[in-house]
Amino acid sequence: MMLELSYLDEWLPICDDSVLTPGRGMAALLPDGRQVALFRDRAGRWYAIDNRDPFTGAQVLSRGLIGSAGGRPFVASPLLKQRFDLESGRCLDDEETSVAVYGIRVRELATVS
Repeated sequence: MMLELSYLDEWLPICDDSVLTPGRGMAALLPDGRQVALFRDRAGRWYAIDNRDPFTGAQVLSRGLIGSAGGRPFVASPLLKQRFDLESGRCLDDEETSVAVYGIRVRELATVS
């Protein structure tokens, strides 16, 4: 199965879905040089947000800890611990700050017989 990201009104192939460990994140480089943080939670749901921590400028959100608050999934930055909602990108600790969110899907690859 191929993990694809919604990017510039197209679906961009990123990687095989098996490379992401549930409960962990991974960074991917986009064609324009930005980075995206990809997550698969333990229930098998997929999320994609900007990898840049807006508080420090470091590309680290993919290394953050995944959790939930009020039933909403989040990732906590590994540096200053601000939490970002994985569905909306909104910072749970600073209402004026957010990160970009990307559409993500898993597509079955066609087999050649």
